[in-house]
Amino acid sequence: MLGKIRIPLLSAYRPVLTDGRYSRLIPASAVSFLGDGMALVGIPWLAIQLAQPDQGGVVAGLSLAAYTLPGALGALVLGRWFGGMSAQKLVGASTGLRTLGLATIVALAAADQLNAFSYIALLAVSSLFSAWGNAGLYTIVSQLFADGRQLPANALLSVSQQVSIIIGPAIAGMILLKLDGSAILAVNAISYLLLLTTVARLKLPQQPAVARRAGVVAGFRILARRPQLVSLLLITAAFFFLYGPVEVGLPLYVAGNLAGSGQLLGAFWTAFGIGAVIGGFAGGALARAPRWPAVIAIIFGWGLTLLPFGITDNTSATMTSFALGGLIYGPFPAFTISLFQQAADASELTSILAARSAVTTTATPLGAALGGPLVTLWGAADTLLYSGIATVVLAALVTASMLFLRGRARSQWARRSGHRALGSG
Repeated sequence: MLGKIRIPLLSAYRPVLTDGRYSRLIPASAVSFLGDGMALVGIPWLAIQLAQPDQGGVVAGLSLAAYTLPGALGALVLGRWFGGMSAQKLVGASTGLRTLGLATIVALAAADQLNAFSYIALLAVSSLFSAWGNAGLYTIVSQLFADGRQLPANALLSVSQQVSIIIGPAIAGMILLKLDGSAILAVNAISYLLLLTTVARLKLPQQPAVARRAGVVAGFRILARRPQLVSLLLITAAFFFLYGPVEVGLPLYVAGNLAGSGQLLGAFWTAFGIGAVIGGFAGGALARAPRWPAVIAIIFGWGLTLLPFGITDNTSATMTSFALGGLIYGPFPAFTISLFQQAADASELTSILAARSAVTTTATPLGAALGGPLVTLWGAADTLLYSGIATVVLAALVTASMLFLRGRARSQWARRSGHRALGSG
């Protein structure tokens, strides 16, 4: 059985790993993702150190938001300048600004000149180009590989991100035994610098001379002419929004319903991460799988894995279900990115992916913001339960809509065929 599993995985990933350019890109990206995984601990820890005694939670929350959300704003307002740039330059601009911002924080901390306000402001500035950088990274993948190899290439990037969530916080914890939070951000800055230099040295295939569609606004206009991609973007945003309350509800569920510790919460996320890594690897080998049915099945399956949280307080049962949720979710990023890559022309891809990032980057934080009041109103267990139910309903509505549209298309085709037959008669 193991041999049967290994062969499809090897045959799926070998064509991308044997490409010299991708084999340099993927480890550099993995190191950068690892730096971000460490930052999940380092950013709030340094924020707490800088905050007044009664403001630690507020400053930590604002700091984490500043590390991600301004990227959506940058995607919307910087399109005039960034929309026509090459993928390499976009990644370079994003990683360069991130490196500069983090290095400035480290320098100010070393000089004992860093305060909470300047810390949050520098984090926000450092993330301003992040949506464009993400779009550039996946555009490079699209330039390197034809359609059949985009899925495994995307999957390896996604798996690298999931691995960073498992390993990064643990490494950060070990650093904090001897140093403060700024040391973690110093490592993160170096990780971005590595990605910057690696991407700058890549020799990408020559692209045909095309008039680039500049900016996120242009990306949304292009999407407006691609109903399937608009639907995919809206479904993804809704999925991420419904996931948002989990980030608020799970810690309170572990602390309240399970009377658990921070270590138990970490174990839940580790279980999720391990499941997501396995699912991501397996999903990358499914090059022939129909993408849309797979996307809907993933949404449906994730929703089901949240239901046990509202039914039982058994730790083993809920942790197993959460790990299964990671396994089911694992292929989702690679599948959805591949759909965008396959549907967009070279002149459109960067703007479309930046528009996608602008939407998806805000969806989860908005859901998490809603999660706070919901937990207060319903409690942690019911918030997780209702999040799962709403996600299952989302999958059901998407399925019903697709069946309806397919049935209507068939009936229209049948009527046109009947009219042609009558005319020829």
